[in-house]
Amino acid sequence: MNTQTSSTTASLDTLGDDSFMSADDLRKYMAEMKMAQMSKELNAMDKAEKARKELVESLQQYVDLTPAKIAEIKQRVQGMIRRAAANGETEAMVMRFPNALCTDSGRAINNTEPDWPSTLTGRPKQAFEFWRDHLQPMKYKLKAMIIEFPGGFPGDVGFFLSWS
Repeated sequence: MNTQTSSTTASLDTLGDDSFMSADDLRKYMAEMKMAQMSKELNAMDKAEKARKELVESLQQYVDLTPAKIAEIKQRVQGMIRRAAANGETEAMVMRFPNALCTDSGRAINNTEPDWPSTLTGRPKQAFEFWRDHLQPMKYKLKAMIIEFPGGFPGDVGFFLSWS
């Protein structure tokens, strides 16, 4: 029995030394780890929000549509269309942008109201005008739709060209 007692005492000594945390210390450590994780997630969300704001600001700026720029855009869109057609598809998403670039946060697009183009600002407005002036005469159709609903609310908008 004496051997068991000294063995138990040795185990208790090991648990009480610096290599093991007390229950209070472990709870404190867990709380600190949770706070660190939450801080990390908040930092990631802050970075994402900052990037989103920068994207909205940049997409608010109009592009100078020189003949060279128009040719570049046509070539890029043609590549998207050809890839989609090669895969047997009859439409392709040609632009994605935050709903903040709509004066009504995408409400008219979400409700498929006929005047949805009047809510566009910045480059999305230019993209619509580009379709109207250059692609609609070639019988391409343009559809705008909300493509994600974060938290149940309208998020990003997608422009889809179709040829069906």
